[in-house]
Amino acid sequence: MEEETKSEETPPVISKIKIGLVDDPQLFRKSLMLLLSSFKNTEVVMDATNGIDLQEKLAQATIIPDVMLIDVSMPQMDGPQTAEWLHQTYPAIRKVALSMDDKEETVIKMLRAGCCSYLFKDIHPNELEHALDEVHRFGYYNPAISYQKLMDSAQASDSSMHLTEKELYFLKLSCSDLSYRDIASIMNLSERTIDGYRATMFTKLNVQSRTGMALEAIRKGFVKL
Repeated sequence: MEEETKSEETPPVISKIKIGLVDDPQLFRKSLMLLLSSFKNTEVVMDATNGIDLQEKLAQATIIPDVMLIDVSMPQMDGPQTAEWLHQTYPAIRKVALSMDDKEETVIKMLRAGCCSYLFKDIHPNELEHALDEVHRFGYYNPAISYQKLMDSAQASDSSMHLTEKELYFLKLSCSDLSYRDIASIMNLSERTIDGYRATMFTKLNVQSRTGMALEAIRKGFVKL
């Protein structure tokens, strides 16, 4: 009787997230590349100093990144211009803004240019790894809200949420680089009334900042870019 031999099962090969990086300061860029390379599920396949450099490298690339990290302030071709070009030319690449600039108008510009998340450069490495995983899997990451929380409440909130025409108009204006004072002027309302709209939207969308509000408005389809 022949002895049966068990064939060893080969573990499945998990494809790593291919990361691209566009950032001007060389020291930060190289340090970030080392950090990203240390993550279990990511590998850096491209780095560039600005949008022009990125265009040249993508044109010659044999491997296209899944996710592109984009700095806001760069010479020759800045973050919003780079993100918008990528959005038009390589729409499959998920774009994440990575910057120290916390001004609302800058955040909104990057989101409107096609970024699906806005992260700050002092982010904890564990959160950065988590953010890249969620962006790759779901196409979206809001630091203020976990994706699982969004999924758990999606059916209840998305199906029942009703926004008035004025609330939708307020959201549309809020996803621009206009100040709240400008929005009040355009809507012919007092700044106090606009504060009320903002508080209502924060509650309805379960967010705590204008950045979070813009991300949720875009994700839920209330605002089209």
